[in-house]
Amino acid sequence: MTADLIPITGAPASPYTRKMLAVLRYRRIPYRFVQNKRDSELQKPKVGLIPIVYFRNQTGSLEPEIDSTPIIRRLEAEFPGRSVIPQNPVTAFLNYLIEDYGDEWLTKAMFHYRWAYPEDIDMAGSILPFYQAGISQSDHQAKELKKIFSERQISRLYVVGSNETTRKVIEGSFKRFLSSLNKMLMAHPFLLGNIPSSCDFSCYGQLTQLAHFDPTPSQIVIDNFPRIHAWISVMDDLSGIEDNDEGFLSPDQLNSRLAELLSEIGETYAPVMLANAQSIDEGKSEVETLVKGKKWTQEPFPYQAKCLHWLRVEYSKLGQEDREKLVNILEGSGCEKLIKRKS
Repeated sequence: MTADLIPITGAPASPYTRKMLAVLRYRRIPYRFVQNKRDSELQKPKVGLIPIVYFRNQTGSLEPEIDSTPIIRRLEAEFPGRSVIPQNPVTAFLNYLIEDYGDEWLTKAMFHYRWAYPEDIDMAGSILPFYQAGISQSDHQAKELKKIFSERQISRLYVVGSNETTRKVIEGSFKRFLSSLNKMLMAHPFLLGNIPSSCDFSCYGQLTQLAHFDPTPSQIVIDNFPRIHAWISVMDDLSGIEDNDEGFLSPDQLNSRLAELLSEIGETYAPVMLANAQSIDEGKSEVETLVKGKKWTQEPFPYQAKCLHWLRVEYSKLGQEDREKLVNILEGSGCEKLIKRKS
């Protein structure tokens, strides 16, 4: 029986772990969640990130794979049914874009709030060591780990671009995202319609922390967006929802539905992703751009340059007619700049 379960290692405080677990539950893919990977005999990946999902290779051995976006696509190939990827190519691209926005932009808010405010730092520092070193560790060890872990994470705020210059940009964007999501949920229970797609799980993963764990952003959600607070709990286990062919809205329907969110993505995520890629191409040591008229500065982030490349690969897969439909939806939002290379 155990051999039939897909192993996944991760932690409850990891938004990407929560994203993957929710996908597995919705898709009714049997799995086993290994929370203490130190005691696990599972092979370690070359890069120490979580979650790690293990797939069987041609010899039957388990091999680790990281990065939730390609993992979801591999699961689609190996486990048919209850898909979280829309069949319509235009809708599928919009799903990919919003999923990456959740993974690469909303995570800035998650990391920022957790390690920039004293109350949030204290809570995360007190609780996260028990995920890392076990529930039964001594109080003394937990306090030591709290200091070590907190100092390390605070020192890494620069990685996501959280600093005094970008603080207002990150927090303002988070609140606008919540407002946009709240409006969409009034009409349909998921971003792209009546069944969940991978972009729902991406946003959900970040919100498990922003709205259900970290005190400062959680209070924002509780006070202003109780619908979203409830949505996160609903998203946690969607195994009881039945799939249907009419679940995703058409591109024409999504044009107006996603307009506000796409504008937010185009005015925040897009300029930062583009400036980051340009800085890396030019060998610069700093990324500088404007986000809604405010200065943004951070160190270059090579992985996010890869994300932009992968987004453009998805666009390149579209036929001419679908490209025209997509550009019509994106035009004027700022998102169209992501797929238009400078000549």
